Amino acid sequence: MTRWYEDIIIDEVIDLGAHTFSQEEIIRFGRLYDPQYFHVDPDLAQHSHFGGIIASGWHTVCVGHGKMVDALYAEEQRLRALGKEPGVSGPSPGVNSMEFKVPVRAGDTVRYTLCVTGKRESNSLPGWGLLFNTIEARNQRDELVYRAELVGFSKLRDYKMPIKLRLLLALTRVPVLGKAIRAGT
Repeated sequence: MTRWYEDIIIDEVIDLGAHTFSQEEIIRFGRLYDPQYFHVDPDLAQHSHFGGIIASGWHTVCVGHGKMVDALYAEEQRLRALGKEPGVSGPSPGVNSMEFKVPVRAGDTVRYTLCVTGKRESNSLPGWGLLFNTIEARNQRDELVYRAELVGFSKLRDYKMPIKLRLLLALTRVPVLGKAIRAGT
């Protein structure tokens, strides 16, 4: 989220928008990144148990995550337009689970949502919090096609570094002491 950790609302569902997958797009992505016959060859795919071309799961993921990043930038712009300073999003330490429930077919329109299901301050990175997120994708028949549980970092707005950490950081900037401290770690 491009909100400060303190401003993140648990269980708020954010609509990331929809995307319609075309056969040409599915084949292009498949040829580049996942060249299995059911992603790239309409004739062979027609005779498979899928009954036609289907999008790579990674294609479904990439579209959704692209929409998530677009939503983060839009939230940043919205906050700036209100005269507010947006928060700082950090990297993701990982994905806890990922499922592909129903194949995405040419012509399907998939809607993505994001929900922060929990949060806590980081134990290892002072000044940062962890966000526990669920991203879901549903087709035009409201069938769940993709679901993942993701973790991401968000900066704390009001974080004040403890004096011990500030002192240690200052000592690392003294040439002789800094070298000795870094050698000891």
